[in-house]
Amino acid sequence: MRGFSTRAIHAGQDPDPTTGAVIVPIHASSTFAQDGVGGLRGGYEYSRSANPTRTALQECLAALEGGRHGFAFGSGMGAADVLLRVLVRPGDHLVIPHDAYGGTFRLVDKVLTQWGVEYSTVDLADVDALRAALRPTTKVVWCETPTNPLLGIADIAALAEVTRGAGARLVVDNTFASPYLQQPLVLGADVVLHSTTKYVGGHSDVVGGALVLDDDELAEQLRFTQNSVGSVPGPFDAWLTLRGAKTLAVRMERHSDNAERIADALAAHPAVAQVLYPGLAGHPGHEVAAKQMRRFGGMVSFLVAGGKEAALKLCASTQLFTLAESLGGVESLIEHPGQMTHASVAGSALEVPDSLVRLSVGIEDADDLVEDLRTALDAAVS
Repeated sequence: MRGFSTRAIHAGQDPDPTTGAVIVPIHASSTFAQDGVGGLRGGYEYSRSANPTRTALQECLAALEGGRHGFAFGSGMGAADVLLRVLVRPGDHLVIPHDAYGGTFRLVDKVLTQWGVEYSTVDLADVDALRAALRPTTKVVWCETPTNPLLGIADIAALAEVTRGAGARLVVDNTFASPYLQQPLVLGADVVLHSTTKYVGGHSDVVGGALVLDDDELAEQLRFTQNSVGSVPGPFDAWLTLRGAKTLAVRMERHSDNAERIADALAAHPAVAQVLYPGLAGHPGHEVAAKQMRRFGGMVSFLVAGGKEAALKLCASTQLFTLAESLGGVESLIEHPGQMTHASVAGSALEVPDSLVRLSVGIEDADDLVEDLRTALDAAVS
């Protein structure tokens, strides 16, 4: 198999056979001419069903994750919705992480439960806890590693063994790691999910989602359901995401470099009560992360010693870290999960500490980022 960066630049992206263009064209067409009734050219008839620009992106994403089938969606939540429509039915049970992404929790708790689906929240770093939570009706174990926003780590291979033995599917949301840092299918997962809005796109200019898998039958079910509900990206969104994927490897190296510097600086600051970063030797998931990840990524969370008010003041005091939701772009972002991305879990078992701050560390100069945080922390506790 060719190297990661080679696949990112070439998979699904041969030069255009008509013009020789080295960049995949944006096929901004809703419909395609047929050579007689049912005589489709390349399998294209209507862009909800398939579009050549989306095909290129899907082939690239599958190659990056080491899977046979890739599906691109209009958002990460669109991908999650279609996948769960296929995998669970009324009366079924699924397991989600005890600190899952707020949007995933909202989909499960507020939408799927109305359809008669049951769920349990589990600390997936504890394999025995997963075993105890499994039921005869469990169809899906939904894993994030690292988790959002507490940066918890789960052992994908261990979860895959337990899940397979229970006759359920293991889905891994690989958004925080990206395909460059971690490949769950190789470790035994059944399906990998991405919000491609984040690291794969990488430039904060496009929303998208993806699923990658090997199972041919499940792929056909997903293809049918995606087409039926119309959860697809437009060709320009697919093109932007494909453009971003080309530089994923070099960006993730810089994200990781900068995050390691920042985690060390935060750990040494008196205004910080605890740093949550799997790259730190004291992180409870450090050894597992080191085993299954290439590096530790660009996300850093931490607890501010001064509590909620100090955390909010910090979020309002940075100059280079922009106060905004989302993550994975080239620019650094800061947020207060309890009142922003994870407001939907307030009052639930997934509620996050109100002193928690989450950083999406960009690719700016590390010295500048560290100084920005130090200055803001000093102001927050003064």
